[in-house]
Amino acid sequence: MRHSMRQLLAVGALVASLWMAAGVPPAAGDERMVNINTASVAELGDLKGIGDAKAKEILEYREKNGPFKSVDDLRQVHGIGNKLLEKLRPHITVGPVAAAAAAPAAAAKH
Repeated sequence: MRHSMRQLLAVGALVASLWMAAGVPPAAGDERMVNINTASVAELGDLKGIGDAKAKEILEYREKNGPFKSVDDLRQVHGIGNKLLEKLRPHITVGPVAAAAAAPAAAAKH
């Protein structure tokens, strides 16, 4: 039993370190933030409201125009309007998730 507990802890530590290395913290359920500046077509296509065709358009826009400076820049992609952007907003970011989460806390201190 003790050996199994060690294995379980080792696996848990490995999973946690992989999540942190990827810049994606574990969230409630299977929800996670997607960095629209680094996400693949598959990752973008997994977002609710974004299919494969729209994911390809986002990637093509990013390749042509460079990284998105803000989540709001996603509106520049054909077919993404305010309504869809607001549905996506809680699930997307343009930078590392850890930095995006720390920014509001740092701003509150000033």
